[in-house]
Amino acid sequence: MKYPQIIGFDDALLQLDRFDAIIDVRSPAEFALDHLPGAINAPVLDDEQRIRVGTMYKQVNSFEAKKVGAALVAKNIAAHIEALWLDKPREWRPLIYCWRGGNRSGSVAHILAKIGWPVAQLDGGYKAFRAHVNAALEQAPALHFKVICGTTGSGKSRLLEVLHAHGAQVLDLEQLAAHRGSVLGNLPSQPQPSQKAFETAIWHALRNFDPALPVFVESESKKVGNLRVPAALMDTMRASDCIALTLSRENRVRLLMEDYAHFTDSPASLNEQLEHLVALHGRETIKRWQAMAVDGAMPVLVEELLADHYDPAYLRSIDRNFVKFAQALPLELPDIDAEAFHHAALSLMAR
Repeated sequence: MKYPQIIGFDDALLQLDRFDAIIDVRSPAEFALDHLPGAINAPVLDDEQRIRVGTMYKQVNSFEAKKVGAALVAKNIAAHIEALWLDKPREWRPLIYCWRGGNRSGSVAHILAKIGWPVAQLDGGYKAFRAHVNAALEQAPALHFKVICGTTGSGKSRLLEVLHAHGAQVLDLEQLAAHRGSVLGNLPSQPQPSQKAFETAIWHALRNFDPALPVFVESESKKVGNLRVPAALMDTMRASDCIALTLSRENRVRLLMEDYAHFTDSPASLNEQLEHLVALHGRETIKRWQAMAVDGAMPVLVEELLADHYDPAYLRSIDRNFVKFAQALPLELPDIDAEAFHHAALSLMAR
């Protein structure tokens, strides 16, 4: 066979997990926005170089830009070979892609093939991959979801973690979105991914599930933080069987105090988030809640937030949005310790 081998995405998908490496040669900024699952970034032009060459195309001419670009690309490919690939055996088989499967991936694929590696180049590049993801997420997934419902602080996310640890199929949208799903749910140490990266992560998770087994998922709203859950997936979840997880108010406060400990350490950041609730609860209530945060009265504040904000919102929406909630399987947690979640997970998996 002649290398580099040019393959379309449909062919690449059939063997995506069998390539020894998936190499994205786009700029770091392009890579950060989204990329194929498992890809590494080996840019032929970094962000600054890409801007420089692109500006020359527009302001000087294509010939001058190509000369400068070729010199930069050659240097960068040489650096990648020395740093990343000198130890690779002859049978090492990478998949190389760029934005459209053109010059950037072609230059890397050509040189690696000349060395003697059986290189594949993705025809259509990231653009072809993105088109496939978009089309796939427009279809309702042929999977049997079990939706874990419950008020804020009832332990839904922890239960998903334990189910996953026990080998169950879990779609944890909050983990993929780096957000806990409420107005106070942003993670201070981890920004949310881009919408495209979120969708890629969902697509990758769905394609690896066994349709013969259930997939556990949380009863999310249409948005997780700033990210939108694909409509077809959302519709499928809302029509699926439900599990009604319950936990005492006292234990819910304890759980939330553990999960949101960063707000205890930084009441200013909590108060900044509470500002988003002014339209719902009025300035006077928000000022009182903010004073409680500053004074360290966090357990009382959490209980008031549950009673006055989260629980009423949940009760207004759950029956309307999840049509099988009335027939939900009840599951009560006696505590928030590891043993309680362990037994809850095993009981669900045994059904």
